[in-house]
Amino acid sequence: MLMPKLRLAVVTTHPPGKGSLNEYAYHFVRFLRQKEEIGEIILLPDQLPPDQTYCFEARPGLAPVSVIPCWSFGAHDNAWRIRAAVRQANPDAVLFNIQFASFGSSKVSATLGLTAPYWVKRTGYPTLVLLHNIMETTNLRSAGFARNPFVESFIRFFGTQVTRLLLTADLVAVTIPKYVEILEAKYKATNVVLAPHGAFEDTPQPSFDLPPGPIKILAFGKFGTYKRVETLIEAFKLLQDGSRPPLELVIAGTNSPNAPGYLESVRQRYADIPNIRYTGYVAEQDIPRIFSEAAVVVFPYNSTTGSSGVLHQSGDYGKAVVLPYIGDLAEVIAEEGYSGEFFAPGDAHSLAAAIARVIDNPARRRELGRQNWIASRGLPIAEVVDWYLLHLEILIKQRQGDAARRLPAT
Repeated sequence: MLMPKLRLAVVTTHPPGKGSLNEYAYHFVRFLRQKEEIGEIILLPDQLPPDQTYCFEARPGLAPVSVIPCWSFGAHDNAWRIRAAVRQANPDAVLFNIQFASFGSSKVSATLGLTAPYWVKRTGYPTLVLLHNIMETTNLRSAGFARNPFVESFIRFFGTQVTRLLLTADLVAVTIPKYVEILEAKYKATNVVLAPHGAFEDTPQPSFDLPPGPIKILAFGKFGTYKRVETLIEAFKLLQDGSRPPLELVIAGTNSPNAPGYLESVRQRYADIPNIRYTGYVAEQDIPRIFSEAAVVVFPYNSTTGSSGVLHQSGDYGKAVVLPYIGDLAEVIAEEGYSGEFFAPGDAHSLAAAIARVIDNPARRRELGRQNWIASRGLPIAEVVDWYLLHLEILIKQRQGDAARRLPAT
């Protein structure tokens, strides 16, 4: 017997909201709408400023999306508000697309928000958590959460307790094999599975030629904690030695919630350096252009906090990358087949040399771009969505079976 079409609630950020993981959610929901198993998506995102709204076009062949903005970044009552919204929507199942800083930049708001999956599960709904990072592999000082060993120990203690609550969900999916090993070994978890990150775009092979104009070096993300651009700007100064065609450094994105005012201070500090462009927030429709124009995408990271959406986007658009071989970036490169030129974190000369190996050698740039595009084709996000639907169907059937067994005999 065929299952009725699924009414799925998704707790996440989503464009035009600017919160962490909004890009992943945009593509996940985009492909989820195309699946015939889906009857309705109930999006439970954060509340937007008064001049913005969530818009989803109604089209034949796409599942409808109902939007209930029900939480706010930094609020202390997000878990209760999410649970109330789930009760209001009464979906068949709930999927959380989250990481450890999804609900706030303060320790209290971040921690309290992460209890939401526990309360939703206790309310009786099948619950699946897609967890993009874990406390055990996060450098809390680089991420802006801890400035001394005592605070770090305090946060890690409570992070362990929150992880235990997250693991009470019916299923917890993570995108890096090491995460599965850590959660199973430390917490004795039996409901953790490895879920591929997936490629955002299912596009034909791009052109590896560059548009006319300056050679663009792109950095993309939320900056100020473990993603900092000072070393990149110092490297850019070294590259502008008169021996190359005109260069342009494009710093695309915004401040991290944990580093307000960071990019503004950088812009002021390096005001005398020519050919640096700060784009601010990049709207979804502008992302293809920003990546397509770039000769190379640089990852100015000193640590990592999960699988990199920017690396997968770089692959989607066939871009060479320059990055440090550290943490979760190293894991993704080893597991998924991406490649690039590598540099020592914090070393401007090492970074300048790595960028030069790409922009001074068009054949190497094309080779890396082609390899990264092939790696990104490994598993499109459309197929990743099928994986989630299969697991959700199993969870719902199990819940229905449990309910039937609890009925009194007649």
